[in-house]
Amino acid sequence: MSEVNDNKIARPLRIGFISLGCAKNLVDSEKMLGLLAEAGCEITTDPDDADVLIVNTCGFLAAARAEAHEAVTEAVSHKTTGRCRRVVVAGCLVQRDGEKLLFDVPGIDALVGINDRDRIVDVIRGSGPGPLVTANLKSEFSNLRSESVHPAMDDTARLRLTPKHYAYLKISDGCDQKCTFCTIPMIRGSMRSKPIEQVLNEARELIADGAVEINLIGQDTTQYGRDLGFTSGLSDLLQQMDRLDGVRWVRLMYAYPTGFSDELIEAIAQCHRIVKYVDLPLQHVSDRILKAMHRGITKSQTLALMENIRRRVPGVSIRTTLMVGFPGETDEEFEELVEFVRDVRLEALGVFSFSPEPDTPAGRMKNQIPEPIRQQRAETIMREQQAIAFEQAQQQVGRVWEVMVENDRLDGMQAARHSGQAPEVDSRTWIRGGSFQPGEFIQVRCVGAHDYDLIVQPTGVILPRNS
Repeated sequence: MSEVNDNKIARPLRIGFISLGCAKNLVDSEKMLGLLAEAGCEITTDPDDADVLIVNTCGFLAAARAEAHEAVTEAVSHKTTGRCRRVVVAGCLVQRDGEKLLFDVPGIDALVGINDRDRIVDVIRGSGPGPLVTANLKSEFSNLRSESVHPAMDDTARLRLTPKHYAYLKISDGCDQKCTFCTIPMIRGSMRSKPIEQVLNEARELIADGAVEINLIGQDTTQYGRDLGFTSGLSDLLQQMDRLDGVRWVRLMYAYPTGFSDELIEAIAQCHRIVKYVDLPLQHVSDRILKAMHRGITKSQTLALMENIRRRVPGVSIRTTLMVGFPGETDEEFEELVEFVRDVRLEALGVFSFSPEPDTPAGRMKNQIPEPIRQQRAETIMREQQAIAFEQAQQQVGRVWEVMVENDRLDGMQAARHSGQAPEVDSRTWIRGGSFQPGEFIQVRCVGAHDYDLIVQPTGVILPRNS
């Protein structure tokens, strides 16, 4: 796509792209970039050199919305300081706040709803004298809870923003859970799974593009396939992913604890390419809080699930996220959560303080916890987990395992990850000695730990890139 002046092609349009939010949003960004590249646009990392600036936003929490507003405001400023003529805003914040964004940040030229992602090429061309709002965008957040009629979108032909050796593969979009604190169903709609063959085709394309690690993502991966009528969809998918040539690691992310079946645990245990890693957001363990959150699980069921996974998948790494400061959370209920962290000793843990979203049931609940207390409780959880993580890191000294080499270097060492470390969210492993290509698999011996991270030395064994 080129600028046209007096019916002559001047040069291709230059696009600057800012991607915010989670890995699911990143896939949407990569798809839009792929469409733009196919249309002949040039992608630039210099906003002052861009004809069009696109911001793909997150709207999940207040902090994410503030970051998005700042990024959009900065993009609009380049219309006076750079060559930018058009600012396009896409993603979850657009779907959440609708045309209100046009008043919040004057200077936006187009809004792209999440279901109109694939119209991005038409949108950057512009249409008419005023701001363009795509047809599937609803301006009233309260109306977005309606059942979605949009099937899961195709994510082939992406221009990837991750390093070539690993990629995210979105197996579904939307969510049917009714968590009282969460805005995702309102923004992303109901659960829509991709057919297994579509997922496999996208995986094959990523492998052909150099990915040796594929991270399966969705708002709720555990429920994959239920909307298509097959209840064992995720375990079946993992078994079929395990048969793909060219990939060494397949990682399961965002697995909702409800519906985490024995068949799924068995697939993780038995499939060779499925890494022994489970990202299992638990949020809380107090029965009263879990019920108020509408999580559909109890503390005893949570503990039984954790025990079952660890018993049947030896060496598994379990990551979770917890929420503190939910409305009405008592000191005793918070201490119950702290004791859970101490007793269960998870391999990785993140914690969020409750964000009172006004359009959610939890945001309207009484007995809201003051922000300073919420923050203090989050810090307490992280201190407990930090002590556990540092101790677990020291216990790795002397062990031998395989790692996948990463791009980054620091103080003469090269970054890597073992199978229990997911990209971007977990700790890292640092190789001391040697120089390796990103995406290589090598055998290492742990010789030390620095806080959360591990220090290793290569044993001299280079492993195949796929197994």
